[in-house]
Amino acid sequence: MTIPCDILVFGGTGDLALHKLLPALYHLYRDGRLHNAVRIIALARRTLPRNDYLKLAERHCRAQVTRQDFEQEVWQRFAARLDYFSMDASQSADFMRLARYLGEPFGLTRVHYLATAPDLFVPIVRHLRLAGLADSEARIVLEKPIGHSLASATEINAAIGAVFRETQVFRIDHYLGKETVQNLMALRFANALLEPVWRNNQIDHVQISVCETLGVENRGPYYDRAGAARDMLQNHLLQLLCLIAMEPPAQFEAEAIRDEKVKVLRALKPITDLDVQDKTVRGQYAAGSIGGQEVPAYYFEKGVDHDSDSETFVAVQAHVDTWRWAGVPFYLRTGKRMARRSSQIVIQFKPVPHALFSGGQVNQLSIQLQPEERVSLRMMTKAPGKGMRLEPVELDLNLAQVFGQTRRWDAYERLLLDVLEGDSTLFMRRDEVEAAWAWIDPILQGWQTHFQAPRPYPAGTDGPEHSNQLLAREGRQWQP
Repeated sequence: MTIPCDILVFGGTGDLALHKLLPALYHLYRDGRLHNAVRIIALARRTLPRNDYLKLAERHCRAQVTRQDFEQEVWQRFAARLDYFSMDASQSADFMRLARYLGEPFGLTRVHYLATAPDLFVPIVRHLRLAGLADSEARIVLEKPIGHSLASATEINAAIGAVFRETQVFRIDHYLGKETVQNLMALRFANALLEPVWRNNQIDHVQISVCETLGVENRGPYYDRAGAARDMLQNHLLQLLCLIAMEPPAQFEAEAIRDEKVKVLRALKPITDLDVQDKTVRGQYAAGSIGGQEVPAYYFEKGVDHDSDSETFVAVQAHVDTWRWAGVPFYLRTGKRMARRSSQIVIQFKPVPHALFSGGQVNQLSIQLQPEERVSLRMMTKAPGKGMRLEPVELDLNLAQVFGQTRRWDAYERLLLDVLEGDSTLFMRRDEVEAAWAWIDPILQGWQTHFQAPRPYPAGTDGPEHSNQLLAREGRQWQP
């Protein structure tokens, strides 16, 4: 059971709070993992009576929690610990009201979860300090993205660092809470078969793909300012790259792991100036069809500028300049309104030195993060019958089946529990965020300098044709 605490959710009426955070907290409460003294206070500008907010929260939780897991009796007990406080996060006086409402902590730890737009991070933190709500025991959780550039990220981090110690700050990336992502370290560092071949003399290339069938939904105004590079590449994809490319930490401890991840980010070869045209591809979805349903072009989505040149797809060829990875390309891609929803990592091994048998030989390790969490190793074996005809066969590990899981933990459940337990292993450190932006910024600048407009691709496809050419010119192709 976790510590006694107040969990304050800024942006309490937003999609993140209602669709992810409250269902995750409900599951933790249902499983007996929250302290009996916990209070959850949703904070937002809307004027709502507490009962109205409870009805809103219950409706959304019922939609997100499976029918067999939603128990009315449990919900009633959980709702008794849930409250709503109307306030404007930009007004210092409202934080004074909040402090009076909360009262003295009396041994409670205050957890401030900022499920808001990034431009509110700095004023909220400063107001928390002035209101006396940022003591040495408090913790603060920040959703990505941290800023929109290196300069803005540095400014936000400096403002937060002036109020909270780094050990009190939890910069969340929900991808790091997925079971299979954490399994990357176990696969690499706990298996004698894989660790010796996890290097450039055995691996041809690495692919990291995060593909979505959804459009921008209710995030049009935010997404149109950010684009896929800021929204996904700077955090999710680079975090996955770090876990694949990092060196073994001296011990399984938060700072040791984060030290190794920062080293990877700093070893990324810069993509600048004309390299941007050769190493990156931008795309924007046009009208198309997904699952038999017609969907509009990006610029017709709600809240999107009709003349928008924001990218909804990005592919990058990256290189990690270390002894282990010299010469091994990392292909990263992410996109919206694509043919299928899938997040996966593919480690493509080099062919055997001497081709004893005819035909192609494919050895690859595939790590799927969604829609299912599974690991498969593709190996060559002889097909039944006369002659040595080889075919690839998959050794498949479905984690849910192997461990008999009746319900998979949501990433936010795991990460919220880590926050309450003070474990920062799966969270980004300040220098990690800034190192990622230092690599992304020249790409964004290169697109502007060379007027690299996003290439259109029909919704329901695998992105712009130019992303295929990114691999094809070196004799490779994206794995489906």
